[in-house]
Amino acid sequence: MNVLEALRVPDGLSARVPAEERGAGRDDVRLMVSRGTAVAHHAFRELPGLLRAGDVLVVNTSATLPAAVNARLGGERLVVHFSTRGDAGPSGAASEGGLWAVELRSPDGAGSTLPRAGGPAGARIRLPGGGVLVPREPLVEGSPRLWWAVVSVDVPTLLARYGRPIRYRYTERDQPLSAYRTVFALPAPDGSGSAEMPSAARPFTEGLVAELVRRGVRFAPVTLHTGVASAEAHEPPYPERFEVPAATAWLVNAARAGRRAGGGAGRGGDGSGGRDGCEGGGGRIVAVGTTAVRALESAAGPDGAVRAAAGWTDLVVTPARGVRVVEGLLTGLHEPAASHLLMLEAVAGREALTRSYTEALRHRYLWHEFGDVHLLLPSEDTH
Repeated sequence: MNVLEALRVPDGLSARVPAEERGAGRDDVRLMVSRGTAVAHHAFRELPGLLRAGDVLVVNTSATLPAAVNARLGGERLVVHFSTRGDAGPSGAASEGGLWAVELRSPDGAGSTLPRAGGPAGARIRLPGGGVLVPREPLVEGSPRLWWAVVSVDVPTLLARYGRPIRYRYTERDQPLSAYRTVFALPAPDGSGSAEMPSAARPFTEGLVAELVRRGVRFAPVTLHTGVASAEAHEPPYPERFEVPAATAWLVNAARAGRRAGGGAGRGGDGSGGRDGCEGGGGRIVAVGTTAVRALESAAGPDGAVRAAAGWTDLVVTPARGVRVVEGLLTGLHEPAASHLLMLEAVAGREALTRSYTEALRHRYLWHEFGDVHLLLPSEDTH
């Protein structure tokens, strides 16, 4: 059994409050950098010196929603986690709020929640303000956690008035919605967004983004509205809405073509290679978060070319499937048995991942959405 299979995250390594409450700001977190199996330790604020001109950071612009709402089923108190907006009601059902994938949870009395089976089908769950939610059927047959439900009221309006960010038990207390939104978040015209924060981008600040741009790093936006994670069961991700705009597809393809024309990945990435490290105008494609990987890889053909795309993706990136476009990944530290670890293995390889997680535990990095981050890059001699 290796370190990934035996991984247990000690309670003391859960980040319980945002970085700005522990230190000097959002970017006051640690950054572990893996280049192949070589591991180095940095502050996140050193990121501009670890990338090079021409590198492309793919960022998710989905804004986190206040997706948790109190509710009642008869005398039972519930918390509804609104996960994903559906396309149409089952069996022709229609309502003002439409169809949503939801997770029903039980309050734990301390501001967080405990798992609860969904349903029952046809139950009338009372929402604040007089709305009603009616579970119809499980999202996936045989899995009791997420259900499709018809809602009688407009959900973005409901969330704006009564919702709060989804909070899990490892956190110390409630935080404002602003603590769960990244510097890249943009409001969607229809009120859509992510049930949970695309947290890999949380440490970025406006000043850090400006410094990266000044050094020649480029940003490519995508959108993927994340659903509710399975905090206890670590199920594979369900289908989610995404969009890769034409401008992002062009930028990614141009960077890859420029690097090929320049004869490879070049040197640099240590703060000294800077603008000379990407002959031919091409840089590495580095996804900021697993959501950015899922979106970008969903728009990539077998030839690695990225095309503008939008809709639903059910892609699960595994070592067997591999990655076609993404060459580097900035991400948080993931729980044992989480499906995200398979994605990290697809990007970096099992040996590199095992080495980095051994180091993360030894150096007491912090896990979860308010924790430290991990940058996985190709080894310096990889072309």
